[in-house]
Amino acid sequence: MNLHELLLNPGSRLPFRCELSTDRLDFPAVLSYTAAPVGEGFIVNNAGALTLRGTLSAAMRCVCDRCAAEFDREVSYPLDVPLASELQDEENPDYFLLEGDELDLEELLETVFILNMDTRFLCRADCKGLCSRCGKNLNEGSCDCRTESDPRLAVLEQLLDDKP
Repeated sequence: MNLHELLLNPGSRLPFRCELSTDRLDFPAVLSYTAAPVGEGFIVNNAGALTLRGTLSAAMRCVCDRCAAEFDREVSYPLDVPLASELQDEENPDYFLLEGDELDLEELLETVFILNMDTRFLCRADCKGLCSRCGKNLNEGSCDCRTESDPRLAVLEQLLDDKP
């Protein structure tokens, strides 16, 4: 994306819309993308400081990390990315660098998508997972397995079993 005209006109805006290829957006828990990630918004020049603003959204078919059930998830991330021709402060990585007057919009959006992606995919926040013995999905109800007690407490458990 060429930003030459935008750089010359403070106060101006340049709209963008970019659909990302999912080839490099491979996550173990994402089975498929039902709607490819799309970034939409504008780049604004505020007195020479460029900022990319908008949203990045996608729809995915995922597998739960706890219970292995498949589920659909939609994500939408806000975009507010400062752009710079060069870094003034090497210790501040918040800026995305331009290559001359050019911006690699797809690379920027891929980076934002990857950095915002969850590290764990759960079908729901209170997912109970699978029984470690029989493998039953505990979200569908409890299983008939008896919980294994700590062998150090076996004597105390016998006392409870002997009670009438």
